[in-house]
Amino acid sequence: MQEENFSPAESLKLIQSMIDKTKQGMSDKSIYYLVWGWITFIACTGQFILKHIYNYEKHYMVWWLVVVGIVFSVYYSIRDGKKSRVKTYIGDSMKYLWIGMGISYFVLSMILSEFGWDKMVFPFFMMLYGLGTFVSGGFIQFRPLITGGIIASALAIGAAYVDYDYQMLFGAAAILVSYIIPAYMLRNKIKYSNQ
Repeated sequence: MQEENFSPAESLKLIQSMIDKTKQGMSDKSIYYLVWGWITFIACTGQFILKHIYNYEKHYMVWWLVVVGIVFSVYYSIRDGKKSRVKTYIGDSMKYLWIGMGISYFVLSMILSEFGWDKMVFPFFMMLYGLGTFVSGGFIQFRPLITGGIIASALAIGAAYVDYDYQMLFGAAAILVSYIIPAYMLRNKIKYSNQ
């Protein structure tokens, strides 16, 4: 098999086309950011409302919404996998990043179940939100994801200095800036660039 030699300009063009294909794929998959973003946003604000307005003892039960996200993600990824067109190195890297993030969320949940949820749960989760979106934004060269990741990380630091109850609101803000807003922006950018 003959090896192709690319000029620097051709190499850059190839890399840019891979990034563009991954951006398009992420725009198609922005549904994951939106579903998980809205589920987490609703759970954070819902838990705060249930605890502070209604004084509901089992305010944390709102997090069972995550099951909806898991079922949706499994179904959608199986369905999407059957229609998969082109695989790219960046796309595969993104897949493994988010699988790793999911494993990290699970492991952190198990650790916190043992040692207590009462102080640092939200800052740690927000740190992971920030990491995932920052790296994703870097992979596809999409500044709103990078910025959202940085802001989520800053909110994680700030949340460490407030009471647990108000960390829920910091968590909602982190999800808004790192998942929801960038997902809508990416979807719109790709939609208008294809017209």
